[in-house]
Amino acid sequence: MGKHGKHTLVVGLTGGIGSGKTTVAEGFSALGVPVIDADQLARELVEPGQPALDEIIEIFGKASVAPDGQLERSYLREKIYTDVGLKLRLEAILHPKIRQRIRTLLSNIQEPYCIVVIPLLLETQQNDLVNRILVVDAPEKEQRQRVAARDSLSDNTIMAIIQSQADRSTRLAAADDVIVNDRNIASLTDRIQELHQHYMEIAYDH
Repeated sequence: MGKHGKHTLVVGLTGGIGSGKTTVAEGFSALGVPVIDADQLARELVEPGQPALDEIIEIFGKASVAPDGQLERSYLREKIYTDVGLKLRLEAILHPKIRQRIRTLLSNIQEPYCIVVIPLLLETQQNDLVNRILVVDAPEKEQRQRVAARDSLSDNTIMAIIQSQADRSTRLAAADDVIVNDRNIASLTDRIQELHQHYMEIAYDH
């Protein structure tokens, strides 16, 4: 039996910023695998009217919210990666709520296995939520290029984010499975398909 009281294998998907977690998660989703994304849950928790948003405004001030009432993510990101104390306070607001939501969603899954995308799985010691850890790995140079193209952050901020996360060797040491995302989408798709078969087999032995 799995940790959630039934035969659902829970695979925790993690990796550094810009490693390609979203692409990998979409690949599993295309195969019909349920995907729970901690970042998506975090976004839902800070929608206007949600208690977490009010708590964030109390700590970070009115500048943390845009005129339309949405969270100013770029402002918040710059703040937390230059002030560890503020980062910890933000995590204290969001992480328990995200964790509870993940548990609720897991309890409703009937499929043989599911993917839970937790970017900071190792950093936040959430290993107990999952049965296996799948790490998406990419060279740091590629991480930086992808993040710069996607988020238009300064190189200093990107490096601060990378340095705040577990290093590659720590992640790889904790991994049960690894996807190296340094080639083309076809090879990535092949690897996802291979792991899908592997997880289906494990799930039925689970």
